[in-house]
Amino acid sequence: MVVTFVSNYINHHQLPFCRAMNDREDVEFHFIQTMPMEQKRVEMGWSVDVSEYPFVLLLYEDREICENLIINSDVTIFGWTEGSIEGLENRRLSSGKLSFRVSERIYREGQWKAISPKGLIHKYNDHIRYRNMPVYLLCAGAYVSSDFSLIRSYPGKMLKWGYFPEGNVSEETASNCNENDPGGKIRILWAGRLIDLKHPEYAVEVAGFLNNKGYDFEMEIIGDGNKKEELAAKIKEQGLSEKVTLSGGKKPGEVRKSMETADIFLFTSNYLEGWGAVVNEAMSGGCCIVASREAGCVPFLIEDGKNGLIYEKGSLNELKLKVQNLFDDRAAMNRMAREGKSTIEKLWNADNAAKELLRFCREYLDGREPTPSNAGPVSIANVIKPPGFIRTFREKNVLE
Repeated sequence: MVVTFVSNYINHHQLPFCRAMNDREDVEFHFIQTMPMEQKRVEMGWSVDVSEYPFVLLLYEDREICENLIINSDVTIFGWTEGSIEGLENRRLSSGKLSFRVSERIYREGQWKAISPKGLIHKYNDHIRYRNMPVYLLCAGAYVSSDFSLIRSYPGKMLKWGYFPEGNVSEETASNCNENDPGGKIRILWAGRLIDLKHPEYAVEVAGFLNNKGYDFEMEIIGDGNKKEELAAKIKEQGLSEKVTLSGGKKPGEVRKSMETADIFLFTSNYLEGWGAVVNEAMSGGCCIVASREAGCVPFLIEDGKNGLIYEKGSLNELKLKVQNLFDDRAAMNRMAREGKSTIEKLWNADNAAKELLRFCREYLDGREPTPSNAGPVSIANVIKPPGFIRTFREKNVLE
């Protein structure tokens, strides 16, 4: 089976899945990079030395070979191409050959946009016209299916997907906190860009709350962004300088090492966060996750109270109380950390995603009706209303 994955560029989030596909003995796998990586991403440590991976081809250097693979592979997967290969993409999706599209939300700023005539014409050209073709949607986020249901595309062909970053392998990370030491210091971690949509200020608010309650903890905030000075001032103002450290930006491997020594990971992004790969990484690293329901990965990865905790849209008070509950019940914190790690190791990882996607493809190519997985990647992406869902005139017909 020849499988080709087309996307703007390969990065550390996509690489584990690509390696897992390439390692299959009965698969000829190719990744086609359509553009060089932006300098800002390179500076963030996202770059990959493509010379180390023979399966990576560059469209802008080997156009003829890449075009042939896109059109003629047994399976072609389209990721984020930003219109750079629109003609090739249309030819493949119209060919009747098995294809997949990976997508985050298309209406994350508001589903009211689904009624825009101009927008609908664009969505028809990109998605709706392929609704009866063997084109499946890999939903990189729990609310993706809701957006696409509004425009009636990919009927019965929307499957759960996501990002599958490198996992931590240390057995010691399964329980970072000593639950037999009720008075020991708990380590809290927040990591991401210091920008509005990720709400890093919520972490500082949690720190102030815990400090006022007299809990023993230390917090590290990793990242850079336009809110850094504001956070530094807030930390100083609340007298948290000995408790909270602003570490600045770190490379992905360094962030994962910090996760391995943390007990709690706070994920505070709002509805503009399409997925949130740091959640996968922190779960794999043995952290107990406390996460906002608004971000795309959270309903897929976390079952509240079992393998992490979820707080509702914008509820800073609920976030504070859920973190406090972990301080008061360390056994529960460690149990959820272990369950979270197990979720990644057994289900939401690159190897399982590759295995399930290839099984699905083989069933189709063998002339059978392909069967979605029971859970995790390639399982059915049921329609989940995003938090703060605004009714449109289409909702009654589509979602009820």
